[in-house]
Amino acid sequence: MAIRAHLRSWPVIGTVAGASAILAVACSPAGGMSGVRADMVASRAPHASSAAGVSPVTEVSKGCTGQNAEVETATGAPHHVYDLWIGCAGIGFAQSADGGLHFGKPITAPGSRGASWDPSLAVAPDGTVYIAFMHHAGHHQYPVVDASADHGASFPQVSPLLPAKKGNWGDRDFIAVSKTGTVYVTWDYGPSASLVTFTCAPNGSCAFKTGDVNTVIQQSTDGGKTWGPIIPVSPRFPRGGGYSAPVLVEPDGHVDLLSWGHFVSPPPSYALHPGHEFFASSANGTTWPGHLTEVGATAGPIALPTWWIDGDLSRDQGGTLYATWDTQTPAGDIGWLSFSADDGTSWSAPVRVTPDTDKAVHIVEVLGGPAGVAYVAWQTDAPAGGYATYLRPYAPGKGWTGPRVDVSGKFGNRKIWPGDTFGIASLPGGPATRLALSWGSAVSGNTNSEIYAAVVTLTATH
Repeated sequence: MAIRAHLRSWPVIGTVAGASAILAVACSPAGGMSGVRADMVASRAPHASSAAGVSPVTEVSKGCTGQNAEVETATGAPHHVYDLWIGCAGIGFAQSADGGLHFGKPITAPGSRGASWDPSLAVAPDGTVYIAFMHHAGHHQYPVVDASADHGASFPQVSPLLPAKKGNWGDRDFIAVSKTGTVYVTWDYGPSASLVTFTCAPNGSCAFKTGDVNTVIQQSTDGGKTWGPIIPVSPRFPRGGGYSAPVLVEPDGHVDLLSWGHFVSPPPSYALHPGHEFFASSANGTTWPGHLTEVGATAGPIALPTWWIDGDLSRDQGGTLYATWDTQTPAGDIGWLSFSADDGTSWSAPVRVTPDTDKAVHIVEVLGGPAGVAYVAWQTDAPAGGYATYLRPYAPGKGWTGPRVDVSGKFGNRKIWPGDTFGIASLPGGPATRLALSWGSAVSGNTNSEIYAAVVTLTATH
């Protein structure tokens, strides 16, 4: 989930209005999410698979003191890789011009110093780099969007999406750009931050208990300079129960998103109940259906104490959509994949992603590849050694088409929070498929999480 435990070296910004902007430090899984069966350890050790080529790991956040976590990744022609994360006294950004093998010195994103969290980024067809993050200032919680026309060397354009209502609640943003250059930002919005309450682990992140929480979207048709109004996607606004909504734009301009949805009790309690993932699509990003399509209902519910940002959405080059998420039931914490070949009208039965049987963290993300191929990755603290990041190719109708690939190589300290997301994006292919991955982890005795990156090369037959 997008709420954070607070980072020792960063300011605390309040107990009610600022609670969703409290940034994270080292954390263990919340709500009893820790633990691993001893008989599963051997099968989850690093380097369990050597089916793909993994480049040497690069430390992207080098030079940013303190905690660095929760990274996102995007790529742009010809060989640019961009990483964005919580760190560098705000939101950290670094770019690579050689396909993710080496990164330049990190910078602090303009407008992010202070209380900023939840990074997201996208690259437009013309190469413009857009970075987004949440910010708290002046009785508002809202997204900020920076734009760069020089491959991230500078971000002269800084645009706050400031809501009209003071005292609002805001959280996790996602950003996407259409083929024609229209920029979309989804985020979590509530008219009243005072209605949002939390359940927190002793040394970890927090999750929502109550609130007028809603998935909303805004768009810009002038390159992110100005933004249209807040448009609710969740039905029953202002207590729609939706949040954490990754967004993508189809080649024909349709806007798709996957929202984590909960039923919210009527006032005065505004209590949230265990949720599920819901898909929605709009022809223009402004008009949304009154009923959203549930994805993977048979997998079971997403528990309220889940503190990581749950759910991811992607599309392969043939038009198949892929959704990932995880559930928490008496059977344990399990990561799932579902796919749709009819633009999200119907979805496949859930496919289990994570092999272990326990209550460990499973942050699952997906990247659509060539037609009929998806790359599913997950970060987990299930190994006895701590956090690790894995990747595995999947094809609808065929199943898993290769063994699991260990990407991170080293275990990260399970008591130090690595972030609720990691980064995955595709690089120019050729005879093989190359993927840029990034993740947070505290390795080799480090007392802070740092951002690391590697390039994974898979053969075209995958």
